[in-house]
Amino acid sequence: MKRIQRPAPLQPGDMVAIVSPASTIAPEFVEGAIAVLRGWGFQVLEGANTRGHHVAASGAITYSGTCEERLNDIKQAFENAQVKAILCSRGGYGTMQLLDPLQEVIARNPKWVIGFSDITALHAALHCAGYASIHGLMAKHLTECGAADPCSQALRHLLTGGTMHYETEPHACNRTGAATAPLVGGNLALLHSMLGTPYNMIEPGVILFIEDIAEAIYRTQRMLLSLQLAGILPRLAGLVVGQFTRYRDPLLPEQEQEQTTQRSAMYEMISEMVAPYDYPVAFNFPIGHVTRNVPLVEGARVHLSVEKERVILTEA
Repeated sequence: MKRIQRPAPLQPGDMVAIVSPASTIAPEFVEGAIAVLRGWGFQVLEGANTRGHHVAASGAITYSGTCEERLNDIKQAFENAQVKAILCSRGGYGTMQLLDPLQEVIARNPKWVIGFSDITALHAALHCAGYASIHGLMAKHLTECGAADPCSQALRHLLTGGTMHYETEPHACNRTGAATAPLVGGNLALLHSMLGTPYNMIEPGVILFIEDIAEAIYRTQRMLLSLQLAGILPRLAGLVVGQFTRYRDPLLPEQEQEQTTQRSAMYEMISEMVAPYDYPVAFNFPIGHVTRNVPLVEGARVHLSVEKERVILTEA
């Protein structure tokens, strides 16, 4: 199992960089995040293209900048010795385009990186280089929910040297049990895309956490089948299933579709996929494209206890 190093805790006056490695972001969300970070006592450095707007040649995707511009912003944040953490402004699409040129820079300049969704690709690069990172909320959440929000406070707690401890309600699909192992995961579509590459971070024996948005049940099943065929799904130590939101079921009529909330059909499919295995499985965990999106430290050794009355995830 890979040994993961944890970046140093942030101190008052430390600098946090805000960069946009993928899609464009509304400027007011950057402003809001800056205000929260400064309120926490940090200095803030904004990348040159953090609020940028670049339309791809196809016209179908809007990035914060060209591939070169986005890469330069994040490289400069890593190379700046004053920067102790990097907050990705949002996900969207485009982070995987930057991975290969970033590997050497990451290895020389490890520091906290925060984000989720498409930022899963950056977490994978950091993990494979041997460094922890934080799967968690980004600029929109900090702006809309504020500094006092429990998830925002949990992020500050982790950045300043704290550890994870979360308790959640039980779910009908849960499988009871306990496991202690490294925690890795993120957006399932991104994790699936990196199978068979140098950036696959799902090793046998880990506790895997997954979430996704706008993926149909059959596509989610296909991604899990890839993990199964790769020999990963059967050999996990545990599975934490987060929020699957805004997905459509092609078998249901339009009036029965639920666009913003997960439904039991997705969880039932996942439950059936992992039924042959005996590790603990926790459903409905508060991670993903939802307001309650608790921060998780990628690569941290955790203890997962799935009980009839509750689920506990804490650093071992």
